[in-house]
Amino acid sequence: MISALAVRPRPRYALLGLTGTALGVLVVLEALNAPLWPVAALTMASGLLCLSAPAVPRRRFPRQVAWAVGASALVTAVGASTTHRPQNTPGMVEAGALLLVLVRAVRRCPPRQAMLLGTASAVAAVALPLRIESWDSLTLLVMTLIACVGVPFAAVLGLCLRLWDALRAREREAFLREQRLGYARDLHDFVAHHVTAIVARTRAARFASGAGQAPSAEDLDRMLAQIEEAGSQALGSMRAMVSSLRDTSAPAPTRPPGDPQVLRDLVDEFGGTGARAELSLDPRLTQRPLPPETGTTVQRVVQESLTNVRRHAPVATRVTVRVVLCPDETLEVEVTDDGSPDAAAPGPTDGGGFGLIGLTERVEATGGTLTTGPRPGGGWRVLAVLPAKDTAPSH
Repeated sequence: MISALAVRPRPRYALLGLTGTALGVLVVLEALNAPLWPVAALTMASGLLCLSAPAVPRRRFPRQVAWAVGASALVTAVGASTTHRPQNTPGMVEAGALLLVLVRAVRRCPPRQAMLLGTASAVAAVALPLRIESWDSLTLLVMTLIACVGVPFAAVLGLCLRLWDALRAREREAFLREQRLGYARDLHDFVAHHVTAIVARTRAARFASGAGQAPSAEDLDRMLAQIEEAGSQALGSMRAMVSSLRDTSAPAPTRPPGDPQVLRDLVDEFGGTGARAELSLDPRLTQRPLPPETGTTVQRVVQESLTNVRRHAPVATRVTVRVVLCPDETLEVEVTDDGSPDAAAPGPTDGGGFGLIGLTERVEATGGTLTTGPRPGGGWRVLAVLPAKDTAPSH
């Protein structure tokens, strides 16, 4: 485990050390102003305890505050009861440290503990001016300023920092949740597609053998080669995902998202399973780059739709993929097949059921819509309408 000291930037830690040392020297100088050495020693110990309280680890903070506030109250009581008291500087660094204790208590501690520790430190800070020799209007003014300005300011500052911490934690949780969803979508899109191809080709080989039509050596070699290729692609996808998770400096893919050649490869690969697959691609898309999010979503829509056809519509003989640019600056991605409606409907069999959910989330994240359902006369239709130009707000 990396220690907190190792995580902090060294210049910042050095600055904090120098600041603490300078404040400690001021505490000692203020303590030496007391005419009696026992009071000076108590004032010095009290000031150093209060100064260290805001910087201690969280688990030691309540106990350290109790010691600091107790010592400060004791020194104030002793100093106020003696006849020889300092004429000035009763411990203003100590008062500032007590206000910092109030800030940290409100920011970090549970509500009840924050109220208890904050009230104790505030009372100790307000009572500090009672240590000086003359209790005149100046003493009352200082006490009033600490009570009416310093304490409310410290409490409000602690509340603001507490709210800021809560907002940061919420944003971090939302980011991690979105990141987990993204990993789940990518895992499904990359791996499930190739694994489904392996399962479909294995089933085809077993079905042919079970029907008494043992494949020839050439056909068997071709089937095994297809299964090997799909397995290699799945392994390559897994390695690429692991590499992207482990190394953020990995080079970007050579093909941009939504490259027409990627769609052709997907359709050609699907056509190797037996069903005839056709790709109708708008020629304008070869000269017009799509936004990265839209291009990636186009690829995922086609990939997931072909995977669902292979998994849920094995009787389909024809699959059509159509990608066309509309006049209203939207992009239509349509995948249709001629399988039976019942067979084509995606369901939770074989561990499925999450593909369309993740696909819908991905499409809606880009500002598009996804429509799925049976076709009149049989088959299944997936239609995604996506923005063809970047609609992200400029910063």
